[in-house]
Amino acid sequence: MPSLADVRDEYEFLEADDRYRLLIDLGRELEAMPAALKSDATLVRGCSASVWVYPTARDDETLHFLADSNAAITKGIIALVLLAVQDRPAGEILATDIPGALAPFDLSKQLSSNRTQGIPNMIALIRETAARYA
Repeated sequence: MPSLADVRDEYEFLEADDRYRLLIDLGRELEAMPAALKSDATLVRGCSASVWVYPTARDDETLHFLADSNAAITKGIIALVLLAVQDRPAGEILATDIPGALAPFDLSKQLSSNRTQGIPNMIALIRETAARYA
């Protein structure tokens, strides 16, 4: 996966349709999430599409998230969120301003409110997970 800064640099120069394609392509690059992990326990509430997030702690004390969605554009949004936190220590995740990191993408103006309404819930789940491990 590219860095969030690299994606932001590319995103800024694209027209709306190309931005959608970029998000969809990012979603395709997400690590596959096994079907067995897509359960009610990993379902993110409040999303218009189904979104699953499964956190794991690694031996190096970083958190790694598997995530998936049944909607391509939503999966791309998940990929953006994960670029801000993936494979980082819990304390660093807690210190990260995830909404601030996503602000340059101006998703609320690029996508419908149905597509973006679950972002705060995804972020809250990631923060709660990091707090448990910190």
